[in-house]
Amino acid sequence: MSSVVETRKTSPSQNPTPRPKSVEKEEVPADINIPDNYVAWTLKNQKPRPPVTLDNLLQNIQWVSLAVLTITPSIAIYGLCTHKLQWATFVWSVIYYFITGLGITAGYHRLWAHRSYNASKPLQYFLAIAGTGAVEGSIKWWCRGHRAHHRYTDTDLDPYNAHKGFWYSHIGWMLIKPRYKPGVADVSDLSKNTVIRWQHRWYIWLIIGFGFLLPTAVAGLGWGDWKGGFFFAGAGRLCFVHHSTFCVNSLAHWLGETPFDDKHTPRDHFVTALVTVGEGYHNFHHQFPMDYRNAIKWYQYDPTKWFIWVCSQLGLASHLKIFPENEVRKGQLTMQLKRLRQTQEGLVWAPNVEELPVISWESFQEQAAKRPLIVIAGFIHDVSDFLDEHPGGRHLLVKYIGRDATTAFFGGVYDHSNAAHNLLSMKRVGILHGGTQHGLQDKSIPPAQRLRIARYNELGGSPYNSSTAISDNEGLLG
Repeated sequence: MSSVVETRKTSPSQNPTPRPKSVEKEEVPADINIPDNYVAWTLKNQKPRPPVTLDNLLQNIQWVSLAVLTITPSIAIYGLCTHKLQWATFVWSVIYYFITGLGITAGYHRLWAHRSYNASKPLQYFLAIAGTGAVEGSIKWWCRGHRAHHRYTDTDLDPYNAHKGFWYSHIGWMLIKPRYKPGVADVSDLSKNTVIRWQHRWYIWLIIGFGFLLPTAVAGLGWGDWKGGFFFAGAGRLCFVHHSTFCVNSLAHWLGETPFDDKHTPRDHFVTALVTVGEGYHNFHHQFPMDYRNAIKWYQYDPTKWFIWVCSQLGLASHLKIFPENEVRKGQLTMQLKRLRQTQEGLVWAPNVEELPVISWESFQEQAAKRPLIVIAGFIHDVSDFLDEHPGGRHLLVKYIGRDATTAFFGGVYDHSNAAHNLLSMKRVGILHGGTQHGLQDKSIPPAQRLRIARYNELGGSPYNSSTAISDNEGLLG
């Protein structure tokens, strides 16, 4: 955790005007002096708590979280069994669900945890109050855990490590004390924010007021449904907000695709976006966390992005951060190439040129007298299994046995398709010594292999060459 230290004071002669006491204190970033190998060092030197067993279960339960996460849904269920849900109360519950949900997604998450945009004081107070109504801890506490999650994703220092299971990352991490303390994460910037300090100071009262009293009062004063306001707009709505947010830690690391990077567990999926007020494009978010968007395409569901954009148009928000499009596309291209590489590895390719024997013209003609061999673009091909399958007829192949058919193949008789060229390459059995004519270099590489993705160890030279490099017509083959 961060600490508070006194800044060095000057003597009265150097600074005759006394400085306020608050100015003399400066919070030092919590991660300023951590070792370079912090994760490995911490896991080696920090003694974890012992495994949870039936004998020590009660000592490992986080009782406050357990109370909040069990009493709230119990109240809502009791209300469903004892009180009729009015239509107006239902609508108000949904509205307040989105208001408090935006307090978390647009406020706690994108504004304060990731600083993806600037907000005016009125907007900050609104988001702080709305986020308090979600009852998920103070802004400072919430952001500290979330920043640790991003820094130590999928490690034992990640507070909600997805590798520990769906239910652990969804809710278990709040119910059972972690085996390791969450990794260090700096929140000194948040400590300077007057809105965050205000919320932190009055947090318990704000929870009571905006978690339960306000939704109850609106329904009660508005249409006389005091009990419904408490049961549904208060407790029921709160239960939905909780699990909506929890899905960002669980469902968003389990369901969907990885269009930007598959190094870690975050994934993109519309269903997750639907239940998390737009936070479901999580693979994008973990790659570009400072971007105010989660969804980058206009048709993708991200009401939080739309809310922030509208606020910017109204002058309530500014400096909306967008990661450079060129870099976003690099991430997409990398994953596309990786998937193509997997497809490529499942195909059978022409024999390696370096492994083919070099045959003289005389030897070629001698062997062609015993089996159907044809030269095309300097390569010797055995067409014995294709004589009767040739679309142009057997006779057109037979006439070129023991001869060079390059001109005929490349347009003299018929300008063959890429598919024909690819198939022909599979029939290579040798290379004619001195048989590749000038200007035929491009024809010697089958079309399917001209953009073939090279393996990292084929590139040679600099260790910084990309493992997804693409060959050009120079013939860098995989």
